Amino acid sequence: MSKTPEAVAAAERWTAHNYHPLPVVIADAEGAWVTDVDGKRYLDCLAGYSALNFGHRHPALIAAAHAQLDRVTLTSRAFIHDQFAEFCQKLTDLTGKDLILPMNTGAEAVETAIKVARKWGYLVKGVRPGQAKIIAMEGNFHGRTTTIVSFSTDPDARDDFGPYTPGFQLVPYGDLAALEAAIDENTVGVLVEPIQGEAGVLVPPAGFLPGVRDLCTRNNVLMLADEIQSGLGRTGDTFACDDEAVVPDMYIMGKALGGGIVPVSAVAADQNVLGVLKPGEHGSTFGGNPLACAVGIAVIDLLRTGEFQERSRELGERLHTGLAKLIGDGVTEVRGRGLWAGVDIDPARMSGRDASVQLMERGVLAKDTHGSTIRLAPPLTITADEVDWALEQFHSVIA
Repeated sequence: MSKTPEAVAAAERWTAHNYHPLPVVIADAEGAWVTDVDGKRYLDCLAGYSALNFGHRHPALIAAAHAQLDRVTLTSRAFIHDQFAEFCQKLTDLTGKDLILPMNTGAEAVETAIKVARKWGYLVKGVRPGQAKIIAMEGNFHGRTTTIVSFSTDPDARDDFGPYTPGFQLVPYGDLAALEAAIDENTVGVLVEPIQGEAGVLVPPAGFLPGVRDLCTRNNVLMLADEIQSGLGRTGDTFACDDEAVVPDMYIMGKALGGGIVPVSAVAADQNVLGVLKPGEHGSTFGGNPLACAVGIAVIDLLRTGEFQERSRELGERLHTGLAKLIGDGVTEVRGRGLWAGVDIDPARMSGRDASVQLMERGVLAKDTHGSTIRLAPPLTITADEVDWALEQFHSVIA
């Protein structure tokens, strides 16, 4: 008798219904594969929304976590531990920035970027007190805190959570003219996802990110790049901004930085930006804890080899070539870069939820967004044969 229905019912009984998960209950995982409570295996093509870029239980990451668990896991930032400096130094090397501020979740990192940009605006740019403005993009997803949902255009994330935090202005994603018109003397930052993930893996027009960089430079505004989903190898580069040789003033990182083991996030910027913070003005008890830093060091070491970026480029091309063959045969559009794709299902065929359930039944885990779009983001450890097998299952469901 299957254990899944009872486990699903128990989860529904004791949990607030803030998610609508697929009816699969995972009990074990390794690499690109997971196994449910009934022993059925699935190819994980979501990878924790890019938190599992290096697969489930990567040996180097698990070894780093085990070793640190035997020593010390938490000190708080009241003290310095022996993993902290190495983590920060290696992350500055990876980003090319002067300083790091470690936090835990992606939303915390975005909140950190917002606070730093505002303080920079007052202390460095000279914006009048209380007037700092940050420009964000329509269709954005930066988290679900009360401040972040204040500039969301997703009704599920925003509705009924007001009153909303002021100080933000929205412009259409990809529209440089609208961005230029919105910038004024009080603008301290432009917050942008190089690729919008939750919106359906939307890739901006060529030249948009360099255009944002240019507008920010000319107007003394900080470019804040949210690379929480797009960064750390997902798109075929270390950061998605790298594809057009754009260097933001601040990188916002999360998800894959914790190796799928612990929540780890950070912002990286130069001294003239992050240096505005003084003791007591921002922090986190768990931010930069020893376990997080030990895992983060191992993640950075994996990225420094370039292997995972190369795998994402090569296997991403294979994935996108296969998905493109379905356009006009159950698929209306495919977007993305590297091992990351947004696939629009013809609504006349089925909904994105129906497609996700049918893929699950065939042993492939993916997830829908905005009704008719499927997001695919397998671990960067996936093999060519596994990509081909996933494409076969996708074709069987959609075509």
